[in-house]
Amino acid sequence: MDAVICREGLEEREKVTLSPHAAKSCETKGRLCPEEKCSIRTDYQRDRDRIIHSKAFRRLMHKTQVFLSPEGDHFRTRLTHTIEVSQIARTIARGLFLNEDLAEAVALGHDLGHTPFGHNGEEVLDRLYEGGFEHNLQSLRVVDVLEGDKGLNGRGLNLTFEVRDGIVCHTGSRIPQTLEGQIVRISDRIAYINHDIDDALRSGIISESDLPEDCMQMLGRDHRSRINTLVTDVMSSSQGKGAISMSAECAESMDKLRSFMFKEVYHNPKVKKYEDLDKVEKTIEYLYGFYVSNPSCLPEELLAMREEFGLNEMVKDYIAGMTDRFAAGLYDELTQ
Repeated sequence: MDAVICREGLEEREKVTLSPHAAKSCETKGRLCPEEKCSIRTDYQRDRDRIIHSKAFRRLMHKTQVFLSPEGDHFRTRLTHTIEVSQIARTIARGLFLNEDLAEAVALGHDLGHTPFGHNGEEVLDRLYEGGFEHNLQSLRVVDVLEGDKGLNGRGLNLTFEVRDGIVCHTGSRIPQTLEGQIVRISDRIAYINHDIDDALRSGIISESDLPEDCMQMLGRDHRSRINTLVTDVMSSSQGKGAISMSAECAESMDKLRSFMFKEVYHNPKVKKYEDLDKVEKTIEYLYGFYVSNPSCLPEELLAMREEFGLNEMVKDYIAGMTDRFAAGLYDELTQ
C-alpha cells in the first residue's frame, strides 16, 4: 500500500517545486498563540480548513454582494463571490509556482467581516460605530477574536501571520507582504467587476451594447473571455518578479470598467431602490440602538467580552455578523 504523505513531506515538496518568491509553509512567521503542528496538513492548509468550518464562512451565503433582495436564483452572494475569488487566486498562484494553499486560505477568509446588506450596510455601520467600520479590519477581528477557541485567551482561529496579513490587506492602502496575499488582492477586483457585470446583464440593468467598447476589445466580450484575459495577463506580468502586477493596458481597462459599474450599476436606483436603502438604514440603526440600550439581549459570548472591548464594539460585532435575512427578521420581530 502506498504511504500517506505527511506534513513534512508536503513542506519538502514546496521547497522543491515552488518559486523562490513563494511563501513556504515551513517558513511561516507563526501564530499569535504557538500550537503543535498537524501531522498531515501544512499550516496554510490547516488555516484554510479552519476558515471553511467557521460559522462566519457559512453565513456568507446569506449576505448581499450587490443586488438587494434579487428576484432570481443566479445572482451572486458574498459566499459565491468568495469562491470565485478563491478560484482565480488559486489559478494565478499555481501558474506562478506560488503557494496555492496560502492564496486559497486568504481568499476564503478575506470577506468574513462583511456586514449584512453589502456595502450599504457597511456604510451605515461605519457611521454609527464611533471607531468607524472597515470590513477588512472586521474580517481580521473575526478570525482573531470572534470565531473559534484556539488562540489567545481561548478565542479566535489562531491563523498564521501570512493568512492574517493577506486578509487585512486585501483592500486599502496596505499591500500584503506575501505574493499570495497580493494575488488575492488583485483576484478580488477581477472577480467582483466581472461577476457584477454578469449579474447586471442578467437583471437587465445594462445591456451588452452599454459596456465600454474599448474595454471589450481589450479584455473580451463575455465573462469567460474577460476572466481568462486578466488572469493570463497577471501571470505574464508577474512571472519571476517580487510583486504581483497587471499590464498597464489591462489595468486601464479594468479601472474604466470599474468606473462604469459605479456609475451605471452600483449607484443605479434600479439596483438598490431608495425604499430598500431606507430599509437597510432603518434596520441597522434600530438594531444598533436597541442593543446599546439593551445589552443583556446580546449573545452570552459577546457579553463575556464587554468589559475587555466595550459595549459598542460588541454591538458592532453582533450586527456585522448578521445575515441579511436574520437582520431583517430581527428588526421585524423587535418593532412589531
